[in-house]
Amino acid sequence: VAVGLIGMGSSVFHPESSRVARLASGGQHGLAQSVFQVGGNFGTALGPLLAAFIVLPYGQGSIAWFSVVALISMIMLAGIGSWYGKTRKVDNSAAHPSEREAIHELTHGKVRKSVAILMALTFSKDFYLVSITSFYTFYLIHTFGLSVQNAQLYLFLFLFAVAAGTVIGGPIGDRIGTRRVIWWSILGVLPFTLALPYVDLFWTAILSVIIGLILASAHPAIIVYAQSLIPGRVGMVAGLFFGLAFGVAGIGAAFLGWLADATSITFVYHVCAFLPAIGLLAAFLPEMAKPRRAAARRKR
Repeated sequence: VAVGLIGMGSSVFHPESSRVARLASGGQHGLAQSVFQVGGNFGTALGPLLAAFIVLPYGQGSIAWFSVVALISMIMLAGIGSWYGKTRKVDNSAAHPSEREAIHELTHGKVRKSVAILMALTFSKDFYLVSITSFYTFYLIHTFGLSVQNAQLYLFLFLFAVAAGTVIGGPIGDRIGTRRVIWWSILGVLPFTLALPYVDLFWTAILSVIIGLILASAHPAIIVYAQSLIPGRVGMVAGLFFGLAFGVAGIGAAFLGWLADATSITFVYHVCAFLPAIGLLAAFLPEMAKPRRAAARRKR
């Protein structure tokens, strides 16, 4: 029940928070999306450290103390919600003319095809990420004989790289275009995922950091690109792609767990290594005109 309530809260939180981030972006949509997402990613990165140094020594009951952080967040969100309500009366998130101008040459069919491609890329990215976040410690223990505590430290390195990649992806997308970030981040990680199952412990750590850094940069770019495809539907687009990401992660964890039991954890990483090849679909995403930054800024 507790986990279900956490999931419901998260599902409500992410679309609206994405809208708040865009409202506060001043036209730098990628940067705002990255800043929003990196909070969650950095918190996730701290999870293995907390598990290694608090939960393992002091028991599962120590998890209850972390609810204090959630309480502080609730108090902060109350203030943000008040600002959000006042801001929406002035700006109801309708599409700015410059945003519609950026996609005026795209037909409805091209928009639907592009959204479908972005969903496929989200599937490949999050399915591979869940193979690391859920099974990386088991892989390290099974392959290299690490202790649980040491394996958690390696997982922290990967998750910290994911947080760093999230920060990097948004601002780079603002500068060079989100389509290029999507293309290079998902397909560009393929050589490293293919090499990961064949290297020793040192290079496993190095490659996992590179993979997390490159792959995570795609998510802010995907969200911002999709919001540009469907202007004026910021919350709906965020809900679609965050929901897909979370759903794929949940289903992927269950499927990969079953596959690991039926075969081996090493086999799972051999199979998942090819998932970033789906990034080839990014070649079919249309290049859109970049909205004028001055025109894109909303009144506060």
